[in-house]
Amino acid sequence: MSKPVRPRHAASLVILRGDGGDTEVLLGRREPKHRFMPNVFVFPGGRLDRTDSDAPAAAELRPEVAASLQRHSRPRQARGLAVAAVRETFEETGLRFGDVDNGSIRPALDRLDFIARAITPPESPIRFHARFFISRAEDASGTVRGNGELLDLHWAKLDDALKLPLVDVTEFVLEEVTRRIGGERRDGIPLFSYRHGRAVVRYQ
Repeated sequence: MSKPVRPRHAASLVILRGDGGDTEVLLGRREPKHRFMPNVFVFPGGRLDRTDSDAPAAAELRPEVAASLQRHSRPRQARGLAVAAVRETFEETGLRFGDVDNGSIRPALDRLDFIARAITPPESPIRFHARFFISRAEDASGTVRGNGELLDLHWAKLDDALKLPLVDVTEFVLEEVTRRIGGERRDGIPLFSYRHGRAVVRYQ
């Protein structure tokens, strides 16, 4: 068996609007030509860039969110992942969680919460260790508009979103959001990973 590819660090932002059963989430479809997860619906997000950890911010992470991230990440990396989630969301959707200066986003990291992380299967030729953040649409400015990276960007009710073409990680995160909205909270942050070819969820 060949040695598994080392996962790259990445971050996504789950953006919600509305309340209760009317809660909607913003999703977009990946290009059919993408090597990784083509033609499925995902949250805005992408890889951690080297500059994200030191990028200026309009506001820093809340202490409890930073502490939760730092259980499995170094402090600079944890901050960088939050920056990456906001930066990629701005690039892919036009929504600004923070201020824009000379075309670059200065993230308001205090508007984010940390909801989940996931590691893609060991046998995958492209692997990511993804962190999932969550925020509300009313904390953003701007109008939803795609830049070509995500197609069919739209708001979908959570029940309808689960009927779209999704990978298992996205489905799990949507279910975790639904549980939170319903008042169900578990200790720790869930890690969605794979063991012996099967999906495993652990709260840590």
